This record gives sequence, structure tokens and C-alpha cells, in this order.
Amino acid sequence: MISLDALETPALVVDLDRMERNLSRAAAYAATHGLGLRPHVKTHKSPRVGAQQMALGAVGLTCATPYEAHVMSEVCNDILVAYPPVGVARAARLAALPAGVRLTVALDSPRAIDDMARAADTAGRRVGVYVELDLGMHRVGLPVVDDAIAVAKQARAARSLEFAGIAFYPGHVREAPELQDDKLRALSDSLADAIARFKRAGVDVSVVSGGSTPTLWRTHEIEGVTEFRPGTYVYNDRTTAVIGACDWDDCAATVLATVISTAVPGQAVIDAGTKALGREPVRGTDGEGLGQLLEHPDVVVARTSEEHGVLDLSRSSWTPQVGERVRVIPNHVCIVVHLNDVVYGVRGSVVETSWEVVARGRGERVMA
Repeated sequence: MISLDALETPALVVDLDRMERNLSRAAAYAATHGLGLRPHVKTHKSPRVGAQQMALGAVGLTCATPYEAHVMSEVCNDILVAYPPVGVARAARLAALPAGVRLTVALDSPRAIDDMARAADTAGRRVGVYVELDLGMHRVGLPVVDDAIAVAKQARAARSLEFAGIAFYPGHVREAPELQDDKLRALSDSLADAIARFKRAGVDVSVVSGGSTPTLWRTHEIEGVTEFRPGTYVYNDRTTAVIGACDWDDCAATVLATVISTAVPGQAVIDAGTKALGREPVRGTDGEGLGQLLEHPDVVVARTSEEHGVLDLSRSSWTPQVGERVRVIPNHVCIVVHLNDVVYGVRGSVVETSWEVVARGRGERVMA
């Protein structure tokens, strides 16, 4: 074990006590309400953390890419790919998962059904299908229930596929939990209507998969949901805290950075820029800046270039010194994890462990 001060910056560090508390709290919530917790690995991209989630009772893991699915198959035998398997290469890569892994895909089109069915036939395996509904996010998912029923029936008719349930993502619900009443009520009503219409059409829905980190603690109020797929909760981030979906001391992941210049009055520059913090605003709020200091919450990263982050000191009495270390709570932790090869697990000021971000990128090989 080494001191936090020994790390070269910028570095992604995770407070192990906070992460473990986040994981345990979500697992306890799922058990209390009889819900299947199927965490999305897009946030941590690490089989080590995925294994911790499984050990705490997760029913399986959720992935976005074929590479994530292959990496997580090392620690989980029940994987949902919540991304349409459109395209021969993508579908074939999914179908090539180890035979002992139960694979389910979420999709919303006849084309995706055809691509996955052909790949499953070729691989000689069965693949489950969740038909995705649009219940307000307006990104993917079928907004017309009759169209969703037709896709479900197409899945049932395919030799190597089985209709396993419906899925949705309530990404449009980004208010503080106590302000979500109207949207959750509308969501619940729409979902109940869809389930009833599936049943009248002779299509039984055994699994209803939904949920997100902002709605995590109110998932049980959404009528019909059987499993939920939060991702960011494992580490949390500035956006999650600003909207009230977690407390500031639930933010486990920070970017450790060094003050490299104080030459310009009213600001300081750190060695964490766009390539360490990303460039995403605080989603769902009017918040400013590209990150916020853990030790000095009145200081934000006002702007970035590739390797430089400029701290706005106008609202702070802190006088940073060149060489001083700071920890930045990123706006969107999922992007920041994807930018790093290694995560350092810390307790207090001691680096207790580290692990590779194995599933970052696409896992593609360079062609000769």
C-alpha cells in the first residue's frame, strides 16, 4: 500500500468505503422490495466491481457493448445487453458469448430481431429478447404499444429467440426524488397500460426491466417493474448529487489532480483537463463548470483544454499552492472512467488497491 501523494496525476481514485456503502445500500433496497437488481456496468466497466455486485445478490449484469458483455461473462452468467443488436458484426459478437451465459438483448425493431436471430441460429444458441418501450425518454424504444407487441410476436416466432419481457429507461426523470411524483405516476400508468395490452394480445410479460440511478430509490413505486438497472449509483457523481439522487458523501469517484500554476490572478490551473474530466455539463440542472472540488466545494473547474483545468477561485477564500493536490468530483463519472486505464481504491489517504478498467473501448484488434 502507498500514500495517495505517491500517485502520478491525474488519476481516478475511488473511496472504497463510499463505494461499498453504495453497493450495499442498493442491494438492501432491492431485497426489501422484492426487485431484481441488474446493475449497468457502463459506469465501472470492471469485472472486479461486477463480481462485488453479484456477490451482494444482483440477478445479473447489464451491458451496453459486446465487449462489456464478453468481459463481464468472466464473473456473471446472466447478461442483458440493453442496446439494440443491429448489424451483423455486433449480433455475431454477442452470439459468441460463452455457451454457459444466459444472454438477453433489448431491442425495438424487426431489423434487430432479424440480425440477432440469424446470429443466434449460426451460433446454435438461444437468446432472450426484451422489447423496449419509449415511456418518455424519446431515445430508443417503441412509443406505440401495438408495434411493441408485433416485435414481441416476431421474437416468439424466431427459432433461436425467446420473448423474455419488456424494458424501458426513465432517463427523462431527472428531478430530485421528492419532485418526481408526477412523472413517476405517468410512467407507472403508461407501463400498466402496456402490460395489460400485451396480456390481452396473448403475450405474457414475465419480466419488466427498468430503472436508473435518479429513480433508484423510488423504483418500487413504478407498477409492474420486476428488475432495475442503475449504473451510476456505484460511484455517483456531481450530477447525481446536484439533483438530490445521492448525498455529496456518496460520491466515491474523484479525479486526483495537482495544481500546476497560480500565475493568473483569481484562478489556479490543475493537470486534469478534457482528457481527464470529459466535457459534459451538469445534466438536468443549471449547474456550471466541468467538475467541483471535493475539498473546496465552492470551487468549480470553470473551463478546460486537453490537459489543463482552470479553477475559478472567485467565490473561495482558499489560496492554492503550486504542487498542492485536489480531488475533483466529475460531472459525469461514466465518461471519466472510460478515459482511464486504472482505478485506485483508497481508504483515507492510503491507496489500498487498484484495478484495471478492463471493458473500456471496444476491445477491437488492429487489422494487419
